[in-house]
Amino acid sequence: MTEQFLDQMDLERERGITIKAQAVRMTYPHVDGIEYQLNLIDTPGHVDFSYEVSRSLSACDGALLVVDATQGIQAQTLSNVYLALERDLTLIPVVNKIDLPAAQPQLVAQELERTFGFRTNEIVFVSAKNGIGVDGLLEAIVQRIPTPTGSAEDPFKALVFDSAYDQFKGVVAYVRVLDGTVKRGETVRLMVSRHDTEAVDVGIFRPQMTQVEVLSSGEVGYIATGLKDVREVPVGDTVTKVSMPTAEALPGYRIQKPMVFAGVYPADGESYAQLGEALKKLQLNDAALRFEKENSFALGFGYRCGFLGMLHMEIVQERLEREHGLNLLATAPSVAYQVQLTDGSEIVVDSPAKFPSGQAIEKVMEPWLEVSIVAPNRYIGTIMELVTGKRGEFKRLEYLQGDAETAALSRNSPPSLLVRVSMEFSIPLSEVLLDFYDQLKSRTQGYASMDYDFADDRIANLVKLDVLVNGLSVDALSLILHKDQAYYQGRMLVAQLRKLIPRQLFDVPVQASVGNRIIARETIRALRKNVLAKCYGGDVTRKRKLLEKQAEGKKRLKRIGQVEVPQEAFLAILNVGKHA
Repeated sequence: MTEQFLDQMDLERERGITIKAQAVRMTYPHVDGIEYQLNLIDTPGHVDFSYEVSRSLSACDGALLVVDATQGIQAQTLSNVYLALERDLTLIPVVNKIDLPAAQPQLVAQELERTFGFRTNEIVFVSAKNGIGVDGLLEAIVQRIPTPTGSAEDPFKALVFDSAYDQFKGVVAYVRVLDGTVKRGETVRLMVSRHDTEAVDVGIFRPQMTQVEVLSSGEVGYIATGLKDVREVPVGDTVTKVSMPTAEALPGYRIQKPMVFAGVYPADGESYAQLGEALKKLQLNDAALRFEKENSFALGFGYRCGFLGMLHMEIVQERLEREHGLNLLATAPSVAYQVQLTDGSEIVVDSPAKFPSGQAIEKVMEPWLEVSIVAPNRYIGTIMELVTGKRGEFKRLEYLQGDAETAALSRNSPPSLLVRVSMEFSIPLSEVLLDFYDQLKSRTQGYASMDYDFADDRIANLVKLDVLVNGLSVDALSLILHKDQAYYQGRMLVAQLRKLIPRQLFDVPVQASVGNRIIARETIRALRKNVLAKCYGGDVTRKRKLLEKQAEGKKRLKRIGQVEVPQEAFLAILNVGKHA
């Protein structure tokens, strides 16, 4: 038994976040002598995993809305509450970490009352670390959350809310049984992916997987399918029995599409095969990860990977490096653009290398997000400036709290609990990728929180920015960006590359181009070798002869010389937008 027991990954414990949903069954002996069975699901909170959260909420009859007593309501809190309300779940508001010196439990409780309409006597105050209020919370769960509905006599129907791969049992589906029963050895059907397979094993989480004879209506557990690909058991699928199938699949299923794409390359070419194996192993437990082979002139062989978002990308890269001992290099993240060509055809471009020439493009559609930001009201101007500088559009502003009583209570409060506002914007996904979240945190001293959701695709004036080193295009440094930003980004990128690329024995031009037009240039000056050092005295013609011979050699070297671009140069592209 360890602290943060349900956070099994080191990354989860270090960052204090949940990456992989965890289910657990516990028995609660009540004072009235009845023993209650509680099936709990701990879900991720980050927006990248919002689909898994929505499926987990669909598997539940109620939810605990846990709010930090030092931070108050965050942007993710708002979006997840709305997800729960859409499914008519019973909500129990919980104010956690009341034992901390900076905690303001009463102020947070008022915020919950004003924002969501909870009554004062509904809110439970706890400290999970010290166990304060936990008995009251368990009592509230038993009293308020309804007993699961459904009949064990009906055809078997279960919702897959997560899945994992086991090398002995194949893909293990984490399920909530809505109707009917299932036993080990029975043939089950996955209704969306259309796979029939034997239930190799059925069981519950205590919290390790524990085998049981039968899973029945209302229970949460697992079904080991024996299938070898986690994509064959997608999150949101419906499981039924072949012998007595249910009439129709449960609603809400959708295919998880990657939103962010980046090239991942081994720092040394010898690790290419190892990287491929590592990605395959990681995909066994992460169906949202997509990858395909890619070849870059500058970086060699690698993989083009698709991720749910920036956090997902960061976690995958860190797991590859930690768990498989790889030294990786990732290109600048990109998004998928819908490009309509002049011949009437349409292509999806998820890499600058695939972006067609300007003459062939009819129009380009780029994805936009609906972004919700919650922050103290003192930062409204700062946030507006940041978002409009990223081509964002303001939509709505709402005060979460703000009367005289709240202001008096918050006089001695940390800034996170001062009068706060919820702002909504529309912004292109490509503008959020690189440094938007970092800048939001730094400009608001860490007190702002952000949540986003995909909105739609809109027409955009986009161009491909190429970088040429010594006249040769370095494909890994290419970017797709808005035409208005091309000059500034190109200027900054070539200025950074001039500092990072080592000097050669000849002048090296570093250029940024859009199509055939050079928009920025820097020159890395040549190293000079003093060929006259051995000439002490003597005729001037001898010196001229040596200098001419050196000049001729430099011309020849420039024609055949290769400029090695260091790894730091590829990282520079990630920082190029930070000072724009």
